[in-house]
Amino acid sequence: MSVFTPLERHELEAFLAPYGLGRLLEFEGIAAGTENSNFFVSLERGEYVLTLIERGPREDLGFFIALLDVLQQAGLPVPYAVRTADGQALGELAGLPALLQPRLPGRHVAQPNPHHCHAVGELLARLHLATRGEMIERPSDRGLDWMLAEGPLQALRLDDDSRQLLKTALAEIVQLRPRLAHLPQANLHGDLFHDNVLFDGNRLSGVIDFYNACSGPMLYDLAIAANDWCAEPGGQFDAQRLHALLGGYAALRPFSAAEAELWPAMLRIACVRFWLSRLIAAETFAGQDVLIKNPDEYRRLLAARQTLDAGLGLPFAL
Repeated sequence: MSVFTPLERHELEAFLAPYGLGRLLEFEGIAAGTENSNFFVSLERGEYVLTLIERGPREDLGFFIALLDVLQQAGLPVPYAVRTADGQALGELAGLPALLQPRLPGRHVAQPNPHHCHAVGELLARLHLATRGEMIERPSDRGLDWMLAEGPLQALRLDDDSRQLLKTALAEIVQLRPRLAHLPQANLHGDLFHDNVLFDGNRLSGVIDFYNACSGPMLYDLAIAANDWCAEPGGQFDAQRLHALLGGYAALRPFSAAEAELWPAMLRIACVRFWLSRLIAAETFAGQDVLIKNPDEYRRLLAARQTLDAGLGLPFAL
């Protein structure tokens, strides 16, 4: 179970009192977390999610709160920070920064179909358009610099074939960095996997877990989503789902020529980021009762991304 910091009822009640949301009815840990401790919290006045921030500097939390406020004001279904009666968005619980957010309706989809992918593409375009004009600057703490620093260290633990695959991908990042820096930018979700999106029936009802959000190339956000929402178990793309994702996005924000040209490379870069983070997590939490996602999934994806079928390229507009 991925609750790194357990809570006692009495300390949670004391934390919740300033919100004025009534009596605590029940709470339970959420097993799906991989970096933070999350709890479902039922109060007399509604259902909420409490997050204890286990990773990252506290000063970054103002960015997350401000970004979610912007997205909520733009009409996106996001879990903005609930304020206490005196207007405080960020609290402290069990010695950790803590956020209380509304619990959004809906469920995760285990097997996305083209309809789901089209809705995710639209959602991602809306997120980017809402922030592109006044982007809140925050470079990713797992961006290109991090990949180039961590990659050689993790390569030492890999077999020969995997090591060569990773080295080739890192060399491509070094070569393309100047061009990547000039791609159109906005604020990014940075982790838009299918377990971070909720559907209520056929309606996309919520987007959660913004703790990898940052500023950067919009194309990177789309590549992260495509690798998760549109891939088959062996790593190859499902053409219908990929076209639906890209079509939903491009209908709201058409792609530039530079984005179309760098699309295959950006897919590989997104693979590198999650391959490395999963390798690190597997080593850090080995033997602990923590959800660890399989690093080999992103090794397979990266291997599959060495080529991209011509029919699966990035459309300029639909």
